Amino acid sequence: MNHKKAKVVVTGAGGNIGYSFLFRLASGHGLGPDVELDLVLLERESALPSLKGVVMELSDCAFPLLKKLTCTSDVKLAMQDANWAILIGAVPRKAGMERSDLLKINGSIFTEQGKAINEYAAENIRVLVVGNPCNTNCYIAMQNAPKIPKNRFFALTMLDELRAKCQLAARAGTDVTSVSNMAIWGNHSATQYPDFYHAKIKGRKILEVIGDENWLQTEFLKKVQQRGTEIIQARGASSAASAAHAVLETLQRLTSLTPQDDWFSVCICSEGQYGVDPGLIFSYPCRIEKDGLYVVKGIEHAVFAQGKIQATLAELRGERDAVRQLGLVR
Repeated sequence: MNHKKAKVVVTGAGGNIGYSFLFRLASGHGLGPDVELDLVLLERESALPSLKGVVMELSDCAFPLLKKLTCTSDVKLAMQDANWAILIGAVPRKAGMERSDLLKINGSIFTEQGKAINEYAAENIRVLVVGNPCNTNCYIAMQNAPKIPKNRFFALTMLDELRAKCQLAARAGTDVTSVSNMAIWGNHSATQYPDFYHAKIKGRKILEVIGDENWLQTEFLKKVQQRGTEIIQARGASSAASAAHAVLETLQRLTSLTPQDDWFSVCICSEGQYGVDPGLIFSYPCRIEKDGLYVVKGIEHAVFAQGKIQATLAELRGERDAVRQLGLVR
């Protein structure tokens, strides 16, 4: 087998999501079983001692695809010639912290990383932001990397898509693999819009299978939007393994052709599709075809859906304006 090679930088590599993610990535999930990895783990200086344990475990697995493994706290060194940057590390919101405080703290992190990507990464760099608020963190990194084409920046809503598929399959009493065309629109937050109107089960529209529009508009939406909070309440910590799985799924979707008559959810830099401000990082239904990534065209939204999309768009506009006022972007 002829192997491809990729230098992959993972930030926040010592955290729970990073720990759940790294071993599966190194075993060939995400980028595929034919991609040899030069893996760089970027962490805060204070976290490097514990990260050594992760490095030892990765080494002990003797993954055939893992050809080089580096851990560092130097963002410039980490991003040198990187082909992928998986930006997981971010400061979580704590009690008493205003959203503007969170944006300011994380803004400085993603400003620095964006500048390093701009200056040192390989020409074909692609960036996937996981750390929350991921849409706006991605926006900050992108704005601080003006040399990198804007279509190389992505943020995670695959976790929300998978959560939605799980809920729909359970309600319909069917296998989750029968659910397709599930799209998340907008922000990875409680305002996101999981588009059940265009999702399908075994090729049939959801309303034909489930038939309870009131449940879909209320309980279903709330369940998907609040799932992260529900998990925190249940286990005392935020989603880690499921988030890591969603990152791997996103990498796989971004690097392989999308099956016919389906799509997947990912946040990208809007070019004005569906009335979204150009430049905002917004989740759309997307497809990968031979000549690249496309937002699915021609989807018509009912009044209910239009209202939900406008609400999540308004939130993203507010976050964009906040980081501009903080001087994090121009």
